[in-house]
Amino acid sequence: MPKSQRIAYACGACGARVPKWVGQCPECGEWGSMEETAAPPRQAAGPGGGASAGARRPAMPALKIGAVSGEQAASLPTGIGEFDRVMGGGIVPGGVTLISGEPGVGKSTLLLEVAHRFGEAGYGRALVATGEESAAQVRRRADRTGCLSEELYLAAETDLGAVLGHIDDVKPGLLVLDSVQTVLAPDTDGVPGGVTQVKAVATAITQEAKARNMAVILVGHVTKDGNIAGPRALEHLVDTVVHFEGDRHSMLRLLRGVKNRFGPSDEVGCFEMTEDGIVSLADPSGLFLDDAPTEPTPGTCVTVTMEGRRAVPVEIQALLGKSVKDGAVPRHTVSGLDLARLNMILAVLTRRSGMRMLDREVYATTIGGLRVREPASDLALALALVSADQDIAVSADLVAIGEVSLTGQVRRTVNADRRVSEAARLGFKTAIVPKGSVSERHRIEVVEVETINDAKQAAARTWARRG
Repeated sequence: MPKSQRIAYACGACGARVPKWVGQCPECGEWGSMEETAAPPRQAAGPGGGASAGARRPAMPALKIGAVSGEQAASLPTGIGEFDRVMGGGIVPGGVTLISGEPGVGKSTLLLEVAHRFGEAGYGRALVATGEESAAQVRRRADRTGCLSEELYLAAETDLGAVLGHIDDVKPGLLVLDSVQTVLAPDTDGVPGGVTQVKAVATAITQEAKARNMAVILVGHVTKDGNIAGPRALEHLVDTVVHFEGDRHSMLRLLRGVKNRFGPSDEVGCFEMTEDGIVSLADPSGLFLDDAPTEPTPGTCVTVTMEGRRAVPVEIQALLGKSVKDGAVPRHTVSGLDLARLNMILAVLTRRSGMRMLDREVYATTIGGLRVREPASDLALALALVSADQDIAVSADLVAIGEVSLTGQVRRTVNADRRVSEAARLGFKTAIVPKGSVSERHRIEVVEVETINDAKQAAARTWARRG
């Protein structure tokens, strides 16, 4: 590096700059992440100590808010219902979206479908620029999924200048860049995927999107912790951030909104991965309920969880093994549930209900691969454990909603009316809920309880009546 060029250090985790090397980033606290880089050149000061006077003239005068048109921010629906739900109605011209997810979860497949639908709807051309695969590989996926719109263009590029050249030639209304970590900005220091490179590429593409009123979707890698790789500033540059998640061994995929300047940021879209591509699931309830048994089975109970603004019923199953010998540690295993909350429920049932649970092997899971972390599922998990212990099945048309405290009390949960309403829509007959949590009338029998023992008695009465 020339002596005339100043040296700075940038954090490889968050992009923060410091004038000299330090062992720990002062912004994010990451150790050993500071990398040598060139410091930005100083700008000549103008009158008042700022930039030159000519650079301070705005390109357009400020307008009264009533004179500003909102038509440019109108969404263009793609016809993929769950995608449009999360995006706030569809794709916004000039908007930049960042989508992240684990490798192999189906991001490229989903976005190829989005680009195909964009072209088929007559909104203009769609350009898919991929640095992850060759154009032939993308074409083979397009043949399999039927994404062969005449307005869909492909380009396999890893050079930012080449990508911008394709934009000049194709003039697309939608650009899909897969992925931002594989593109190199030749005029910027660093390697592809580094903090400086990722920020430079995202900035250049964002400026192009705003200048051309072109919608852009950037694909981002994730770290081993599940966070978006690259500087935190990347999420601030874009208008929308969504995560595409799911177990590659399961059919279920969830598109979860994190940030959205054009709509709600807490929406969740449900998809099913099939041999022919990714299919929207407007009503995913069937994936999370076990319909195989013809009769109620001991060790199962249904609850209603909230995924964003959507109420989703999910079946929780529990299996109790043998008691371990003195001094041995029993095995407690969960899939789709929080192990800490399982251990807490076991302790509550042991202490408040007189049941012997802590010294037994316990296995608990959810149906369909859905991850349930909210406390509202506590009551259903507790009833599933009681059902497994007593070998008596909970009624198949009963749902249980509520948080269980360490005192054995059943506490209120948010959106209780919405959960009960969804259970009634799906044909459930009885809902066990915390006392005072439901304020509306529903087409379902609502049983209010105060303690875990009240819930056990209510479930037993309901099963006896319907059995």
